[in-house]
Amino acid sequence: MKSLLLFGVHMHQPVDNINDAVESAVKKCYAPFFRTLREYPDFKFSLHCSGWLFEKIKKDYPKVFENIKYLVDIGSIELFSGGFYEPVLSSIPSVDRIEQIEKLNSFLYKEFKKKPKGLWLTERVWENTIIKDLKRVGIEYCMVDDYHFISSEFDRDVLNGYYITEDGGDTLGLFPISKELRYAIPFKESIEAIKSIKDRNGAAIIFDDLEKFGLWPNTYEWVYEKGWLREFLERVLEDKDIEPLHFSEYFSNYKQKGLAYIPNSSYYEMGEWSLKSDDAVEFKNIKKEMGKEFFEKVGIKFLKGGIWKNFFIKYEESNRLHKRVLECSKNRLDDMRYLEFLYKAECNDVFWHGIFGGLYLPNLRDNTYRYIIECENLRYKDEDVVEVFDNDFDGFDEVKVVTKDLIVRFYTRYGGQMIEFDDRKTKFNWQNVLTRREEAYHKEALDSPNKESHKVSSIHEISHFIDKNIKESIVYDWYIKNSFIDHIVDESISFENFKKCNFLELGDFVNQDFKLNIDKKIINFKRDGAICHNDNIFFTTLNKKYICKNNKIEFNIDLDTKSSYQYFYGVEFNFHFANSVFINEKDGLKDLKFENIKEVKIYDSYSKKTILISLDSQFNLFSTPIKTLSQNENGVDFITQGVSFILLFSFKKSLSLTGALKVEDV
Repeated sequence: MKSLLLFGVHMHQPVDNINDAVESAVKKCYAPFFRTLREYPDFKFSLHCSGWLFEKIKKDYPKVFENIKYLVDIGSIELFSGGFYEPVLSSIPSVDRIEQIEKLNSFLYKEFKKKPKGLWLTERVWENTIIKDLKRVGIEYCMVDDYHFISSEFDRDVLNGYYITEDGGDTLGLFPISKELRYAIPFKESIEAIKSIKDRNGAAIIFDDLEKFGLWPNTYEWVYEKGWLREFLERVLEDKDIEPLHFSEYFSNYKQKGLAYIPNSSYYEMGEWSLKSDDAVEFKNIKKEMGKEFFEKVGIKFLKGGIWKNFFIKYEESNRLHKRVLECSKNRLDDMRYLEFLYKAECNDVFWHGIFGGLYLPNLRDNTYRYIIECENLRYKDEDVVEVFDNDFDGFDEVKVVTKDLIVRFYTRYGGQMIEFDDRKTKFNWQNVLTRREEAYHKEALDSPNKESHKVSSIHEISHFIDKNIKESIVYDWYIKNSFIDHIVDESISFENFKKCNFLELGDFVNQDFKLNIDKKIINFKRDGAICHNDNIFFTTLNKKYICKNNKIEFNIDLDTKSSYQYFYGVEFNFHFANSVFINEKDGLKDLKFENIKEVKIYDSYSKKTILISLDSQFNLFSTPIKTLSQNENGVDFITQGVSFILLFSFKKSLSLTGALKVEDV
């Protein structure tokens, strides 16, 4: 009895990723892979490529596209569908996922004359709610992980075929991807694992990222220069006991293994990544206590991580982006330009973080905000509006102001602070800052041996390290890095403790909710709070007023307290910049201090704009770059997210400030 092999690869890059990244993927991975496969036409395999990447390859790398088309035409490749711009399907509205899949289906039929029956499920994020829509667009089966089944108490040894699931009577085939093969190919001996599947109607199932064949660390040399891929193909084709098949052939000619209902989940590693840092550490500790053998045999059925949508809980910035995308979808225009920007904004990469940078990469967030602003520009045109609603679904209202030049949003939940600051002309959000958080892998990396590994391994098995000296530079924020953050501090405030975010906070205005009132486009936030000082609590009131006009935000800040001590009021701003930035003509990506000034002039080299903050009172200023410690497939390092600066004003009993934040063309 032959061992049937269902082999598939998935290729994707974040939408409008930087050209160098795409060029590297093509050179190290896509081009040599399809060039090699063209020499083995009898090897049947499946391919999914996100639509925008397919279009880019066709336009900029025609030889690669030609090789793919050749393999499709001769019957080597079975094409799989998916969302055109690679969204997590369960995270977007039904109408959008149907249109995104139909868009990729149309592309595949136009270019290859193929109508796919199978679908690549982005990040294998499964929810039953997508079944009806997949059936509507002609999809008969899709990929999930064997973990989806194992977490539903299936035994691993029965996961060698497809199962049928249903929702409201709509049925769909589910193929479980083998974790054993996913970790083995192309890193370990895999032929024997394939040949071990000889059950009646059984198949070895692998469908994984094509990028692991050349783009992952140390794999280009291994897969191509040392010949792993050729050797694998030749061994499969020469072995009389192995038969490569398309998923469509297997689905049509072999019976289902049974009925299955699987929970909302993704692959196992994603469940770990979506946990909060402390929980993720404890999760790994429990696995270690179980022992690898016991965990793989028993524990994996019952020890479950989080779900993909937990990233919207774990990261405030991810939730903001996602809910802004949903807002754009809810207010969609019947305009293909609008819909293209909307679909691009739904691309999954920016909303989460695991081994790959994802949310931590500023350019991905910049792109998504650009698509959102493009939608907003088409929607609002020259309107001047103020809107109030709970866009983030957290029970607190946000205020959105649209002027001729700006889109600005303020948040009642956290201090009446500014959470979005968009320039409509350059489609850039200066408020696109990521808060510095502790991640589970920080401790792991700090504790790892201080040496680099050149071993060819799955990225899930590579141990990253960072220099011990970096530890002193790691900063974690105890509040979200918005702007117009209100601090009340004493004379102990210094540049160093502001930089490390460990200064003594005396007020309760930083991360508490404010009451909102709007009168004739004057946005008023108020909190009756307190100053806690010398074991005493002093009643304190803070009022903030904003008026947005064209290219500026006028603001008034009034503070009154029952305390008679001398304090400093600090208003903090956190701005993101794509390139170099200058603050009062000095390099803004270095630590800066200014004393007795009344104006902050920020020049942004990317937008060619100047952000001018001027006040009627003198202040001192501390400014420092914001750097997050992030892991990716190549290691752990700092990523500059923006600049944090605080304006400090001395006061006693009361303070009244009038100022403006203005955006000017240079």
